[in-house]
Amino acid sequence: MPISETARAQRFAAYVDHLAGVLGHRDRHEPLRAYVTGLCLPGERKSMEPMAARVDPRHVQARHQSLQHFIADAPWDAAAVLRVAREWVLAPMVRHGPVAAWIVDDTGFPKKGQHSVGVARQYCGVLGKQDNCQVAVSVSVANEAVSLPVAYQLYLPERWAGDRLRRRAVGVPDDVTFQPKWQIALGQIQAVLAEGVPRAPVVADAGYGDTTAFREALTAVGLAYAVGVKKETTAWPPGEAPRPPKRWKGRGRPPTLVRRTATHTPQSLKQLAIALPPTAWRTVTWREGTHGAMRSRFARLRVRPAHRDEERSEARAEEWLLIEWPRDDAEPTKYWLSTLPATMPMPELVRLAKLRWRIERDYQELKDELGLDHFEGRGWRGFHHHGALCIAAYAFLAAERARLSPPAPLSFLRAPRLPKGFKPRGAPGAA
Repeated sequence: MPISETARAQRFAAYVDHLAGVLGHRDRHEPLRAYVTGLCLPGERKSMEPMAARVDPRHVQARHQSLQHFIADAPWDAAAVLRVAREWVLAPMVRHGPVAAWIVDDTGFPKKGQHSVGVARQYCGVLGKQDNCQVAVSVSVANEAVSLPVAYQLYLPERWAGDRLRRRAVGVPDDVTFQPKWQIALGQIQAVLAEGVPRAPVVADAGYGDTTAFREALTAVGLAYAVGVKKETTAWPPGEAPRPPKRWKGRGRPPTLVRRTATHTPQSLKQLAIALPPTAWRTVTWREGTHGAMRSRFARLRVRPAHRDEERSEARAEEWLLIEWPRDDAEPTKYWLSTLPATMPMPELVRLAKLRWRIERDYQELKDELGLDHFEGRGWRGFHHHGALCIAAYAFLAAERARLSPPAPLSFLRAPRLPKGFKPRGAPGAA
């Protein structure tokens, strides 16, 4: 084995040992090594039986039973595994620059039937339409070179959250209640903050950014953002704001709420964009893609978001409205609101807003290469255990390519060989 491959195999063995250290029971170490190795090895299916056949071809049934128990039943903490994966990646990641963003996103898993935890007819981004699927919410740390999901949780639709029989059948914990996706993401962000991960602006699409409460909560915890919003979102044009409260006439309670009038109202973001002069638009290149430079036309202006501000005692602070309008399109295509500094150059603002591409690529590689969408169990615990180990395997590969400058695509890396000392022995003791 060449020196570089030997060193990589040694790093893989050391990494798996770090992961094993948070499992709490030594009998779980062996199935952990088998599972993470199976995820990294070549193969079209990364469900348990095919992986058992690859890592232990002499004892497929016993190995399958061991992996099944380890994933579906053993009570180890998936979040602790994600913390180890995160710390493994952060050191090589910062070689290419500081953490530039925390990216909030979700991904769908098309499913047949009704019995797998969280399955419902809902929007599935993979399919681009409503269909039967599961959806998981995540927060990733990212810069231009490296990214990794560091929090991962299944979205539990309201009909599931309120159904005791279905919850019991798939082991949903009692403390898991219905939360919209933005609230799940906010809880993940607060947990990551508490763990001391380097702070960075939050980036998200309009599915999250268009929720005013989400944006206000980010500001409340001291995080800037650059988040997508819909064209119907309203804001006050540059230099404008709601009227101050009415003058008190000495009777009743003094007025405290800002006002709109028939002639003084906010506008939709689309209206603001259409009204801009041609000189407001400039072409910005934000990165090099596989087919050349990624560029488009953008404009930006300082606005005050206006959502229900007539219920507030003061106007919201100014922030950036960034608008994308490709030259050949009939109207603007994307809008972002951002609390990044007013002094930030426009190209940097565009690059940050567009950094979501990293998590889209991560999800594609997690599914295509590591089988994130191959889990065949029905339970809550198994879903999160499989997801955490897929992300942990991906973290090792992300750290390996971060050692290169510039980082190589995932396909450059050969799957690590079985770690030294790993000898399949059939099913180990109960985890």
